[in-house]
Amino acid sequence: MKRLIGRTLTHLLLVLFILVLTPGCGDVSGAPTIPPIETFLIPFETFTANATSTFVTESQMQTASLSFPVSEPFSLPSALSSDQSNWNYAALTVGFWGAVVVVGLAVPVAAFRESFQHTPVQQPDGSWIWSYSVLIGSSVYSAELHGQFITEGVHWDMRISKEGEYEDFLWYYGENDLPATEGFWILKQSPAIPNDLLRIDWSRNISAGTYAITYTNIVPGGPENGGYIDVQYTKEIPYDYICDIYNKGQDNHTYIDYGSSTGEGRVKDLNHFEDNDWHCWDSDRMNIACP
Repeated sequence: MKRLIGRTLTHLLLVLFILVLTPGCGDVSGAPTIPPIETFLIPFETFTANATSTFVTESQMQTASLSFPVSEPFSLPSALSSDQSNWNYAALTVGFWGAVVVVGLAVPVAAFRESFQHTPVQQPDGSWIWSYSVLIGSSVYSAELHGQFITEGVHWDMRISKEGEYEDFLWYYGENDLPATEGFWILKQSPAIPNDLLRIDWSRNISAGTYAITYTNIVPGGPENGGYIDVQYTKEIPYDYICDIYNKGQDNHTYIDYGSSTGEGRVKDLNHFEDNDWHCWDSDRMNIACP
């Protein structure tokens, strides 16, 4: 009996030893942590709620995503109340940048969101892979997020496949420091047009719960190369979101300060308002004199 118990314990120890040493057998304690969604996706809906869905058509969104961003000034629909013109202009300006992501980068954004729902598997070279499928509309995409520790940080690759169309397309890659307090992503336009499209630079203060994220147009030789939208979430009062949008084609900035809890805000844009003053709205999005 003692010999049988001893043999059984030996077998159990051997199994445990194999599980510890074999990659991908359930122990993911050593895997890198995927940076949170706010390092990848500007919360456009915070600025544009009840604005883009009402006033920007799908055709306009498509046009915005193709021109990235719109290089010519656009006019607000005449049906918009002039009493809400300050809010409407701010929301639509942010909304056209959002169209680049909503329309043009739907697949990589969905793949990034889905990655948090899956468990990685360690590879023989020490890297980790999150492998899964993503349903977007009626199409199924296969995604593989690769994470590899590098000197003082982590390198990421997202490879996406669609059966019968493309395989292992490197749609984006990036790096971050080990505390995941700062990093960047580089996104490609599409498998059909595999040039660089967008650089995302991000940083965050984990203890304070604040962050900053910047999208920059990096299309090689493009007329809007260098244009950007920079968003900072500060938790300050009355405006917790601070936004700077630079339109390279017009060499013009739109500055927006917004209070997400109250809905109050202000916008400054020399080209649009023909002055350097702030133009404000209240919690009902009605134009008001700035405090």
